[in-house]
Amino acid sequence: MNAKVVSWHRIRERAYDAAHPDGELCAELFASLRRSDQRLRARQYLSGLLAVQGRKSIRNIAALVGRDAAEQSLHHFITNSTWNWSPIREALADRVTRVLAPRAWVVRPLFIPKAGEHSVGVERQFVPERGQVINGQLAFGAWAATEQASVPVQWRLHLPESWLGDAHRRRRAEIPDEAEAETPDECAAATALTVLGRWAVPKRPIVLDTHVTGLGGVVRSLAEAETPLLTRVKGSARLVVTDSAMPGYRAGAVPARHIMESVQGLRRPLRVAGGPVRRTTLVAAVRVRLPQPEPGPDLLLIGEWHERGKAPAALWLAAPATAPVGDLVRLTRLAQRVGQDEEQIGEEVGFRDFEGRSFRGWHRHMTLASVAHAVSALADEPDEPHLHIRRFSA
Repeated sequence: MNAKVVSWHRIRERAYDAAHPDGELCAELFASLRRSDQRLRARQYLSGLLAVQGRKSIRNIAALVGRDAAEQSLHHFITNSTWNWSPIREALADRVTRVLAPRAWVVRPLFIPKAGEHSVGVERQFVPERGQVINGQLAFGAWAATEQASVPVQWRLHLPESWLGDAHRRRRAEIPDEAEAETPDECAAATALTVLGRWAVPKRPIVLDTHVTGLGGVVRSLAEAETPLLTRVKGSARLVVTDSAMPGYRAGAVPARHIMESVQGLRRPLRVAGGPVRRTTLVAAVRVRLPQPEPGPDLLLIGEWHERGKAPAALWLAAPATAPVGDLVRLTRLAQRVGQDEEQIGEEVGFRDFEGRSFRGWHRHMTLASVAHAVSALADEPDEPHLHIRRFSA
């Protein structure tokens, strides 16, 4: 784990002021909860996410609280209560941006494997990161990210048509009436736009750490929001070279990987941060646009190689095409930061552990798990108060 994120032993020695009834962080983030019993349950749930060993189920969290009625009370608080998770996420985003000063908002998919078919949104689907078809839920998170730390502040659950078009499943999972069918690409873009469009957070570039298929729709939606975009792109994505000095000019729509293969001789070394050390990578960039019928403005296709003579290790597409290539490549490293934090902290605070079946329950769990992630990731930040572990019950 990187130097800015303390070990879990140390977190469990320092993190509980966040869950203490008088904790300043809880008072700020849970201010939208109108009733004192709701604020108490939120602190109890948060303390369980931080302290329970293993799976962060409601039963295991209730065992930490230590009273027989705790499981029923926490289950009601998460799955059946009326509190709105959006104000807590907005308060979290405000807190995180003040502490971290994020360089970008990174949007990343989270796949949650499931054994059954009753959890909201579950479906057998291909998971590119695993290269296989798996039964589970697909969600997208928006993360405030710097080179040192990252925190998720917004989540969007992808709902397949098999759920939205089935009145019985929809009613049983309490899916809101306003939820409509969308592609994973649309879901990813909407995750970012809900942060930038609804909350008073600084406008920063959006880094889509997912292989977008429908580039036209994603580029257009972020352009309309006047937000710089950097997205992964598949090698098969067809693009048109617009720089007359580059190979492939006037060749029409060409796969991105072929464009990069044709400019290997133009690769240049670039020193960028890569984890705890700085590494040299080889980079080339070509101005391109999307093919007809909606070409839009010029974009910048960036290829990155880790070794000479091999295919690019990564392809990225930037809009607008005017940013310095070095700055853009450094932004891609924020996606690595988020990936590491999701694996090292997100798994510990229970991102994949919710066992309920309802749409609202899933969102409430993810909201409090994001707060737990923030407590852990920011434990060593100089603007955060020192935190200690305390146990308290109802």
